[in-house]
This record gives sequence, C-alpha cells and structure tokens, in this order.
Amino acid sequence: MPVVPKSSEELERMRIAGRLASEVLDFIAPHVKAGVTTGRLNDLCHEYMVKVQGTVPAPLNYAPPGYKPFPKSICTSVNHQVCHGVPGERVLRASDIVNIDVTVIKDGYHGDCSRMFYVGEPTIQAKRLVDITFECMWLGIRQVRPGARLGDVGAAIQAHAEKHGYSVVREFCGHGIGRRFHEEPQVLHYGKPGAGLALEAGMTFTVEPMINAGKAAIRELADGWTIVTKDHSLSAQWEHTVAVTPSGFEVLTVSAGAQPPP
Repeated sequence: MPVVPKSSEELERMRIAGRLASEVLDFIAPHVKAGVTTGRLNDLCHEYMVKVQGTVPAPLNYAPPGYKPFPKSICTSVNHQVCHGVPGERVLRASDIVNIDVTVIKDGYHGDCSRMFYVGEPTIQAKRLVDITFECMWLGIRQVRPGARLGDVGAAIQAHAEKHGYSVVREFCGHGIGRRFHEEPQVLHYGKPGAGLALEAGMTFTVEPMINAGKAAIRELADGWTIVTKDHSLSAQWEHTVAVTPSGFEVLTVSAGAQPPP
C-alpha cells in the first residue's frame, strides 16, 4: 500500500495523541519500583488512560492476523524480554530493567511510544545497554528529512549498536501510524544508506530499535506474544513517533517527563 502523508489537521491530532501517550509514561514512572507487579502497572495505566485522559488503550484486544487478542493495555518487557511482554503476576526486583510501551487512541488517531525504566540501581552493563539503545533511536530519528531514505535510519541504528558490540533484532520494526495502529511503511532498524523508501513531508512513523546485549536471535513464549532473547541476554528498546517536516523531523511523543535527546 502507498504511504499517504498526513494533512496539517491530521498532524495536529497526532501531536495530541502522541503527547498523551508520553504522559502515560510520565504518570507511571514513580510506580516502577521493586515489589510491584507488571499487572499492577498495567492496571494503573489503564485507569489513567480511560478515566483521566479519555483515551483508548490501543493494545487491549488488539489481534493482528495469526495472533490471539492481546489481553492488556500496555506492554511490559523485563530484562531479557525484547518486546510485547504481557503484564501479569511478575514482581519487579531491584536491578531489573523494564520497557513500558504505551499506545493510546484519541479522536481516532494513535500515539505510540516506549521508555526504559530502572528498578532501583541498574548494573553497569544494563545501564550501558539502555543508554546505547537510546542513542541508537536518536541517531535513527536524526536521519529523518524529506529526500532521505528509510535505509539511512536503519543504517545509523545498526552501525551504532554493532560498534558497541550489541545486536539489532530484525524480526520487529517501526511502522507507519495514524488512524491505524500499524500502517505503511515498515521502518527497519538495520539497512544500507540510500536504500528504501524516500521520505516526504507529512509521513508519520515510529522509530523503536530493539537492541540485544548478546546475539540477535529471539523466540516467542507460550503466551503467543512475549518475545525474549534466545541466549537470555538483556534487551532494551526506546520508541518515539516522528513526523517528517519540510525541513527535517518532529518528534510527536513528547511530554514534560520525556528524556531529552542525547
């Protein structure tokens, strides 16, 4: 399917949805501590989205082809979990790292972002992985401008990750977003400069690299959703929704508590 740039009115709605998604992460941050369950984090986020923001949690009952409906309102991926972690009875422990991925729907438009959180003090190795993954995301975002190629985004991410001895998960990628949760284009987090789709002003998509401390190989757990590293190495992910502007890019998923660019 062709990639249809958003109008100025659509972009304004996406700014609102993006800010609200990021504000869910602001809200939940103080609750991410040792002793809390991932299910409790889910319940707090769900209540905040529905009752405070008046948004719809997009993951709840989301069922792409071949998948059973996702049973929760956020994704919580802990330590060696790569993505799509299903919140439940797992209790967070000191030195865990956790990715919380939030997508809200407001007035028909989606806002999608994720952040890494530390439970207490992280290990040196975990903090390094989280920091490098954050840098990877921003190096990818900074390639975004009219006339650039999607391969430029992926190549920048891949080069930085591999320079530090890490690997890029290849089975999952960023995606176009707007009225639908997942639209074209697919945004790979690896690739060659100058390859792929040429970017145009008005395009909106996520940049969300998943970086493993060990090898890139992954597997799916029996719940049909949670993805983990095959070698049990730590994995980290950050995500923003971005728009291509006439002169470069705009990050749509920003709020008071969003971590500033490196």
